[in-house]
Amino acid sequence: MREQAGQAYRAPGRQQSSPGQQQSGRWRRGRRGIGRAAVAVTAGVLSLGALAPSAASAAPATRPDPVQKGLNALVRDGGPPGALASVTDRDDRTRSYTAGVGDLATGAKVPRDGQVRIGSNTKAFTAVVVLQLVGEKKVKLDASVDTYLPGLVRGDGIDGRRITVRQLLQHTSGLPNYTDYLDFPAVQHRYFAPRDLLDIALKHKARSAPGKKWEYNNTNYVLAGLIIQKVTGRPLAEEIDKRVIQRVGLRHTYFPAVGDQTIRERHPQGYIKNPDGGQPRDFTKMDPSWAWAAGQLISTNADVNRFFGALLDGDLLPKAQLAQMRTTIPAKALGPGVRYGLGLVSRPLSCGGVAWNHGGDIDGFETRGGVTEDGRAANVAVTRMPDSEAEMRRVEKVVDTALCR
Repeated sequence: MREQAGQAYRAPGRQQSSPGQQQSGRWRRGRRGIGRAAVAVTAGVLSLGALAPSAASAAPATRPDPVQKGLNALVRDGGPPGALASVTDRDDRTRSYTAGVGDLATGAKVPRDGQVRIGSNTKAFTAVVVLQLVGEKKVKLDASVDTYLPGLVRGDGIDGRRITVRQLLQHTSGLPNYTDYLDFPAVQHRYFAPRDLLDIALKHKARSAPGKKWEYNNTNYVLAGLIIQKVTGRPLAEEIDKRVIQRVGLRHTYFPAVGDQTIRERHPQGYIKNPDGGQPRDFTKMDPSWAWAAGQLISTNADVNRFFGALLDGDLLPKAQLAQMRTTIPAKALGPGVRYGLGLVSRPLSCGGVAWNHGGDIDGFETRGGVTEDGRAANVAVTRMPDSEAEMRRVEKVVDTALCR
């Protein structure tokens, strides 16, 4: 398979701040020392070779980059066709990596920092909007779902008067998970309205009493999205765009419009395994409405790193709401030592400390990443959703390598 060496570049500066918005915090410290020369190239991406071609050609051979080695290993031996990553160090230097092939039909390369479907990373965006509304005193975390969606959540052992907004964001509601009852991949081109997804869940019995156990559940975030729409009177996609995407300058992130089954910018193709054992099936074109507030966003590795960095830096939430988001409980199903907050995951690193992120799996793509308190960031995407826990752990190991090297 084609493998491309990691390429280093300075991350483009954030978009111009609105009046009164401060450019402070750890995620901009490194940029203060870049100087005016770097400002002149924000429209493009400089590689180290472009900065000093003669030095690069004369440089002695060095040991392979451990992140590149990790990506190369991911795409070998029946792994996903392609992989791509974006890694930022404490000094705000960003390196982009690719491995494998971006399109099995044409043999095209994996585009550097191409767009991918980021799946459940969307939950962190949805949670941020809910918590912004909490800060604006329009939503209360410990109010019932019925407060905002009266009479909507009823079923066998299910009562929206007993489930709180906090339990939705924390995955402790006990609700049935609607995605357990969808026929994948038959729904590839089917449109679902958010209420359709909720109706699927409510046909089934509650998994547990509210607040009794942690269990990952996409229904929780469909309800969170419906609460956002009810309280703001605006579509969820508009609120995420205005309150998050535009606010921190995510230039390659968007919530696909109704009926949009494509990925707008340059991207690798996404695949699912062929049940007959042949070449993987191309699943790039799909209707992501079945994921909605739980997983519909499209982004890049660099934008995902920027989002979680801005979040930790306090650019998206007041201190009180960020503290709530970072208050975690054990989530053993996600891995040893993993804890879940309100749409935010903490994962222990092999070199000590934790990384904050969420991660996402959706037909065609898997994304895993992490951002640390001292400004390190890494996000890895592969072009096939894992079909085993072992495959998922291999991707997480590359993230750990990137953050701990």
